[in-house]
Amino acid sequence: MPSAYIDSQRNHVSTFFERLQAETREARERFLTTEQLLRGSRGDISLASYRAYLVQAYHHVKHTVPLLMACGSRLPAEKEWLREAIVEYIEEENGHQEWILDDLRTCGEDPEQHRYGMPNPETELMVAYAYDCIQRGNPVAFFGMVLVLEGTSIQLATHAAKAIRNSLKLPATACRYLSSHGSLDIGHMEFFTSLMNRLQSEADKQAVIHMANMMYRLYGDVFRSIPLD
Repeated sequence: MPSAYIDSQRNHVSTFFERLQAETREARERFLTTEQLLRGSRGDISLASYRAYLVQAYHHVKHTVPLLMACGSRLPAEKEWLREAIVEYIEEENGHQEWILDDLRTCGEDPEQHRYGMPNPETELMVAYAYDCIQRGNPVAFFGMVLVLEGTSIQLATHAAKAIRNSLKLPATACRYLSSHGSLDIGHMEFFTSLMNRLQSEADKQAVIHMANMMYRLYGDVFRSIPLD
């Protein structure tokens, strides 16, 4: 199948990125109804809940670069263009987990107790699933996870950071991770869109779609594991 396909519902030709958005819409809309997301976006959470969110964010964000490296190492020679894109992602994402530890420190937490701690089971399962898809399945599937995490940041992160800061009377240095990712990921998503529209293989496309649908479910579980007062 070519990179563009006929959408029988709308009867028009669309790109693979548009197809990806369409075939993950139901999972995305269900994810966006998660109570922790909704309350966080309007600043209706306690400091304890915000700290709990940061801890789980740390435990998955610290795997971003290792996952990118694992994906790049498994790509075949004909996808060298995608491996080159992964190098750019690594340069952009390297060290972001330290921003989260800095946010925790500003919120009164000892970051070192979390650096080597264990995540919630839901976070552990999400990360493990990503590694498994790369190592056991099609490594291109990883980009389904990229869609979910970066798309969520664009929709919610900057707005949530402002709402949480105002509600909890926090300094800007307590929300560096959230504040930065809302704006950073807009550019990332444009880059991501161009990459997805270069995919030719139907197997690659199906892998990305499946991963994205699974990640909306698993990432939603991560948020649902965060206690609300």
